Amino acid sequence: MDRALLELEIPTPDGVFVARYSTQGLCGLEFPQAHSRIKAAGPPRGPLRRWHRLTTQALKSALAGKKPRRLPPLDLSAGTPFQQQVWRQLGNIPPGRTLSYSQVAGGIGRPKAARAVGGACGANPVPILVPCHRVLAAGGRPGGFSGGLHWKRRLLAREGVRLV
Repeated sequence: MDRALLELEIPTPDGVFVARYSTQGLCGLEFPQAHSRIKAAGPPRGPLRRWHRLTTQALKSALAGKKPRRLPPLDLSAGTPFQQQVWRQLGNIPPGRTLSYSQVAGGIGRPKAARAVGGACGANPVPILVPCHRVLAAGGRPGGFSGGLHWKRRLLAREGVRLV
């Protein structure tokens, strides 16, 4: 079941992102697509208006390589308990820093779950704001990224991270 109540576009210099909101908060963020446009839903009202403003500000800060001052409420309830634990841990990685999949696994008390951490990163519904791009494979290699490796490299470069 699709939990999103509203989809809104966020125009940026990098393209138009699509934010999805549930009654609990931001539940999805999609990278710009070459040919997709959503139907205009009219201006958001009530808490959705505030959440969208916070999402827009946070996304633009993150795209500039900076830590967002404030995030909107995040609705990550579509993930498993393990995925949610990983996503919370990712939120602790500051801009300009990276961790390996195994370091994230160790940080949540599951040192042998590096592959599962990779799966959780790939399933992250709110990339960039839940910074899965800051998680690298062994040896500092980029690993994968739901938005494509070009996005991972771009985001990390803006944060001052040099990849091998």
